[in-house]
Amino acid sequence: MTSISFSARGIDDAASTNTQCAVVPIFNGSKLVPAANQLDKAAGGAIKRALELGDFSGKAGQSLMLPGAGGAKRLLLIGCGDAKKFDRSAAREFSQRVYIALNGTSAKDAILHIGDLPLKDGDSVWLLSYLARHLVAASYRYTETVSKPKSPLKLRRVVVNISGKTNIRIANAALKQGCSIGLGVNQACNLANLPGNICTPSYLAQQARKLGRGNSKLSVSVLEEKKMKELGMHSLLSVSAGSVQPAKLIVMHYKGGKASDKPYVLVGKGITFDSGGISLKPGAKMDEMKFDMGGAASVLGTMHALTDLELPLNVVAIVAAAENMPSSRATKPGDVITSMSGKTIEVLNTDAEGRLVLCDALTYAERFKPRAVIDIATLTGACVVALGAHASALYANQDELAEQLLAAGNESHDRAWRMPLWDDYQKQLNSNFADMGNIGGPGGGSITAACFLSRYAEKYHWAHLDIAGSAWNSAPKGATGRPVALLTRYLMDRAGK
Repeated sequence: MTSISFSARGIDDAASTNTQCAVVPIFNGSKLVPAANQLDKAAGGAIKRALELGDFSGKAGQSLMLPGAGGAKRLLLIGCGDAKKFDRSAAREFSQRVYIALNGTSAKDAILHIGDLPLKDGDSVWLLSYLARHLVAASYRYTETVSKPKSPLKLRRVVVNISGKTNIRIANAALKQGCSIGLGVNQACNLANLPGNICTPSYLAQQARKLGRGNSKLSVSVLEEKKMKELGMHSLLSVSAGSVQPAKLIVMHYKGGKASDKPYVLVGKGITFDSGGISLKPGAKMDEMKFDMGGAASVLGTMHALTDLELPLNVVAIVAAAENMPSSRATKPGDVITSMSGKTIEVLNTDAEGRLVLCDALTYAERFKPRAVIDIATLTGACVVALGAHASALYANQDELAEQLLAAGNESHDRAWRMPLWDDYQKQLNSNFADMGNIGGPGGGSITAACFLSRYAEKYHWAHLDIAGSAWNSAPKGATGRPVALLTRYLMDRAGK
């Protein structure tokens, strides 16, 4: 995947700097920012005349392309609304409008004169990071299985004029952070968008190994079904039993901290296609079950960002990958299986398979003596009913961990909402024939799924992100790359970045 290079500069005279496109923020009813004034003079007053005509007023969401002036071949005016109300929400709209306007040009480089943007509820570091992340993520194109993919963004280089108001080193670090997160989001999107006949458990293992190749801080190992059977991972293996595709447990070790530092562990659900098994799903929208490895995709995307940023901490990523298919060998409703922990499970519904692969992965995580464990999964349709597409559902057995993840979500605008994990719900998992059932009835489906997982995370601080609503969109169809931004922000915070 191609990317955009970013750099920060302090430019004294916007009109004298050569660029294919000068991007200038314009506020509604306010004086022109210095860069706009300089370019306006070079353009013979063209910016002020455009404002006087009234077709472009600086209202948020507006954009206007003018002929070039000075060293700029194009002048792109972006409306920012009321300067006194320019907050993070307005900055996100500004970033989106910049991308849309630049995407409509053939400009290969641009200068963004944003040093005078008065961000109300943030600072320049946040703005630069978000802007870079958005431009990189928005430039993603799916190309793998189409003969005529959408035209790529022509833009390849962006210079940000910070007007000398921010330290250049700090500004470039912020741009680097945003770019790295954007690339991680794109990695997650690309993996999740691939069809199930390409993105199999073996393919995910190949991609993990590819990421680890040539990186001295990242090592990758893959447990095959034979080893999983020896370890007693019969819950995970019960899901792959009906498929010709072998399950894989992918383990990635990133060692950026001290050897004595306990690692943070990310666990991703990697169901590369979910037919529901014997409890077959309805045919409508079953094609979207290629997205059921969105948790695994987000873990790999986060590891991509993490290695690119070279964060000084230790992280272990575990991806439990399998394909859930019906066949004569498939697990049946009513079957009882034994998980790696020794706890037995009555499989009441083979379509509740994500928790069956995750529970063994959570038990496996114990051996790393983790500081905290976060699992990420497109786990339940009930989560979509509860929260829609805007927020991921967050469950945790420790308040501090929950607050840290919520804060990371708010900071990155990849938000989560904490849900209850009360003991009252646990009894819904009761079974007459095993230690527990794998479903808890129609009420509180996302909660009882989290309760199931909590039984395998009693030995460490643990959080669960149900991303069934946030990991992909149905119209237009495609992966979102969430919650890569949240997870990366969380790890950055732990690393003091």
